[in-house]
Amino acid sequence: MSNILIIKHGSLGDIAQASGAIQDISENHKSDNIHLLTTKPYIDLFKKNPFLYGVILDKRLSKFNLIYLYSLMRNIKKYNFVKVYDLQNSNRTLFYKRILFPNSNLNVWSSSDTTIPSNKTKEEFDKLPVLDRFEHQLKTSGLNTNHTAVPDFNWSCSDISKLKLKYNLDKYIVLFPFCSPHLISKKWPYYNNLIKKIKEKYENFYKIIVVPGPNEIKESKNIDALCILDNEKSLDISQLSSIIKESSFVVANDTGPAHIAAHLNVKGLALFGSHKSAILQSIERENFKAIQVADLNKLSPEKVFERIINILNNDT
Repeated sequence: MSNILIIKHGSLGDIAQASGAIQDISENHKSDNIHLLTTKPYIDLFKKNPFLYGVILDKRLSKFNLIYLYSLMRNIKKYNFVKVYDLQNSNRTLFYKRILFPNSNLNVWSSSDTTIPSNKTKEEFDKLPVLDRFEHQLKTSGLNTNHTAVPDFNWSCSDISKLKLKYNLDKYIVLFPFCSPHLISKKWPYYNNLIKKIKEKYENFYKIIVVPGPNEIKESKNIDALCILDNEKSLDISQLSSIIKESSFVVANDTGPAHIAAHLNVKGLALFGSHKSAILQSIERENFKAIQVADLNKLSPEKVFERIINILNNDT
């Protein structure tokens, strides 16, 4: 039995997307112990993942923090990993490769760099949809890929029966009108208009809720929806996944919760402006769709509402 390492640092949407690849790696190494190197926000979440044997913390301190770097490398080396699957494919993880396995090929270190197609440059390869890139990486590494293209994030869910009882949640629509302060171009500005239209048509049939992150609680007060918290704090990722999983519909900006919804295959819509391609994000699934426009400020509440009705009626 050997030790295998997967590297996936984040973000939240990336974690959801990588679920299928992690499952495929595990199923191709049934006699090995699969460990995952990740960051603090996802340690507790990944401890629930049934396809992992162990989880290792990377604080991601500066590469010039030599004391931390030495400690991390020594910790990784003690496992005697025989194979590394780098699903982060970042400059940082390339730096780790140069330290841990210099000059190694895909037989030891599987990454986009070591598996890049001979007929494509790195720049061209990075323009492919993210799940296509994962699938190419793992197939080129000799793995069967039954799940990589269809990630299943259901393993992340937890029991939210107390929360549902507290807020009397039965049929509800979840909105995620938030985004990082430095990514304001991802924010669609008409959620309150949309809420008004939903209430006019469905009256009290659906509750309209928001589930803010720690830095979004104050902003959530500007949204005409029920704010879901746990003891006045933001839900953890497992609770968030379950709220999404048990919802009737999700509408979200291009953020982590949108990717969670996609890979829980709930009904919903992600709203994309020109900041990034919905196709390259591999976000559309059987039930979860995307609207892509050049300018989110020009995407009308009427158009979004029309798509919601169509999807709720299974007219996709």
